Parts: sequence; structure tokens; C-alpha cells
Amino acid sequence: MLRAQFQVFAKYNAWANKRLYDSAAALSDADYRADGGAFFKSVHGTLNHLLATDRIWLQRFTGEGSAPDRLDAILFEALGPLREAREAEDRRIIGFVESLDDARLSGVITYRRVSAPELFEQQLWPALSHFFNHQTHHRGQAHALLTGLVGSAPELDLLYYERIAAEATRA
Repeated sequence: MLRAQFQVFAKYNAWANKRLYDSAAALSDADYRADGGAFFKSVHGTLNHLLATDRIWLQRFTGEGSAPDRLDAILFEALGPLREAREAEDRRIIGFVESLDDARLSGVITYRRVSAPELFEQQLWPALSHFFNHQTHHRGQAHALLTGLVGSAPELDLLYYERIAAEATRA
């Protein structure tokens, strides 16, 4: 059951990111980079943070891939290449979650935080729960920035996604 939940979260994550990036692409460059008071300041900073932290966590989970050494790393200056990297990372997330079984989910990972040298050890499934919750948290910040800039932002609710996904499977 846990694996199925994470599979939904991985697909939802990709769907929500696509909708968010579609909205960001409609912004002027000045609006895209404007400091709106969010933790990573702008839509640009927030989207880069999400990609950076996803790479950090996936490296922890898999031991593969590159990961920045800063949470505020700007991995891509332009939205186009950032979007391409985001889509690739979302495919990687889906593939990783698809590869999991109960034994792996119950297994333990060890890692160091970017901001602290101590070694942490914990089960994979709570770390994955944090991973997806973190994405939702910062997508919410980007959503608020978009709403402030243009007056609206796309629907990103999980239940909305599930209704759309169910309709697609019936069609």
C-alpha cells in the first residue's frame, strides 16, 4: 500500500510541476525573477530550489546523480533549461518509486544534511514522505508568488489531480 501511495505522489508531482512551469512560462522575465518575499525570493529561486533539493534527496536515496552543495543553488539561469531538467528529474523520481518494494521502503538510508556534518540514519519511507511534502510546500510558495504576480495560478490540489487522472483512464 505504501508503494502505491508513493507512486501516486510521484505522478502527481510531475503533473503539478508541469502546471506550475506552464504558468511560470507566461511571466515576463522581470516578474519571473522578482523578489516576492518567499523563502527563495522569486519564482526563479523557488523552482531552482525544488530541483536542487530533489537532486540532493535522490542522490541520498539512490547513491546516483549529481547534487548541489547549497539549498539556494541556482542550477539554471533560464527557465527553458530549468524546465527540461525538471522534467528529467520528475521522470527519474517516477522511475525510482516504481523500483521500490516493501523491503526497500522499510530499509534504512544514511545521509548528511547539506547544512550540517553529522550523519543521519532513518527508514526510507519517512524520508520519502518528507521528500514529497517538501515539494508540495515550496510549490505552494511558487503558487502564491504566481497569484501575487498575475492574480491567479493553476489548480494544484492532489484530489483535483486524482479526478483528472481517473477521467483519463476512463477515456
